Amino acid sequence: MTKVLTGIEVLKEKGINILKGKRLGLLCNSASLDSSLTHSKFVLNSLFPNSLKILFSPQHGISLTEQDNMIESTDGYDEDLKIPVFSLYSKTRSPTPEMLDLIDTLIVDLQDVGCRVYTFSSTVLSCLRECAKVGKEVVILDRPNPMGGAIVEGNVLEDKMRSFVGPFPLPMRHGLTMAEMALMFNQVMNIDCELRIIKMKGWNRNMLWEDTGLYWVMPSPNMPTVRTAMVYPGQVLWEGTNISEGRGTCRPFEIFGSPYLNTKIIRKELPPLKGCVLQEIHFRPKFNKWANELCRGFFIHITDPKHFRPFMMTLTLIHTIIRLFKEDFCWRDPPYEYEYNQLPIDIIIGSNKLRKDIERGKDLTLIRAEIDSQLDQYLEFRKRYLLYE
Repeated sequence: MTKVLTGIEVLKEKGINILKGKRLGLLCNSASLDSSLTHSKFVLNSLFPNSLKILFSPQHGISLTEQDNMIESTDGYDEDLKIPVFSLYSKTRSPTPEMLDLIDTLIVDLQDVGCRVYTFSSTVLSCLRECAKVGKEVVILDRPNPMGGAIVEGNVLEDKMRSFVGPFPLPMRHGLTMAEMALMFNQVMNIDCELRIIKMKGWNRNMLWEDTGLYWVMPSPNMPTVRTAMVYPGQVLWEGTNISEGRGTCRPFEIFGSPYLNTKIIRKELPPLKGCVLQEIHFRPKFNKWANELCRGFFIHITDPKHFRPFMMTLTLIHTIIRLFKEDFCWRDPPYEYEYNQLPIDIIIGSNKLRKDIERGKDLTLIRAEIDSQLDQYLEFRKRYLLYE
């Protein structure tokens, strides 16, 4: 297997003369590593000695110490390089002019998971906007989409539903890398940021993570394995309900359930699912929903990643559970990721129509047909922003 070279590896191999003599900032977290598991801050400091002036961190903090949504991280100080660390998931979710005044170029090295609601893309978007305002360059060190770039899935976010977990009309599983999203944001939104992209070497759109030869390093506390990332575009929907998405267990998102579910009834009534099998389990979350209560639910085993469709899987489960347990099931109330009026499920799905269709038991075949028609348009639209075969 030929190992994919991520953006930081390509930077090491080529070097970028345009960065020499520049004051640099780095948006990163503890998953921003090269193939030898050396942090990008050390790589940059070696390539451009004393040029790295500040670090920025996204949601969950620079060291992934903050577990849940809307748990903000604080500014800090990097003891290794003796430079400040500014949190972009705190009292501000955008770099301020005062922060950007310390640098000439902002480098972004974040591992995304390929799902619209993962907030790193919103943080990158805010950086593009603020850097454009003050004339600062942004350099994206690209990394693989762990679910590949060939398959897309889920409804396209409605424009009125834009939020921190949905900054742009993308499907839930968008099939883009971070650099491709940045390119799309910059052009479609007319941000006009000076954007430079350091592409990967050896990656193509049909690759899943196990094809890359790279280590999986958690990009957030509840993304422990690449299998977590694979189920996440569907299983994140539980965050908008009173069913546990597995936070507080050792396998978040792969595990889900609640005290009121009857797994044998669900299994009997559930339509066939592709690319996975569900194992009936009991679990007791240590925090978050149903903390310390015995829950009945399932563990998802992916049997065929190429045919597994997480969004439709979870939509099918919700559709079935609402019908069987309508007296106990409910949608979660706001707030959710700094949205205080809309239902969290609508923010997550990116549509209140889809939630209403599920509530009234609309046939799943019709729901899927409507979603697929949106995806056809999206696939045509995204072609001009693709950087890889």
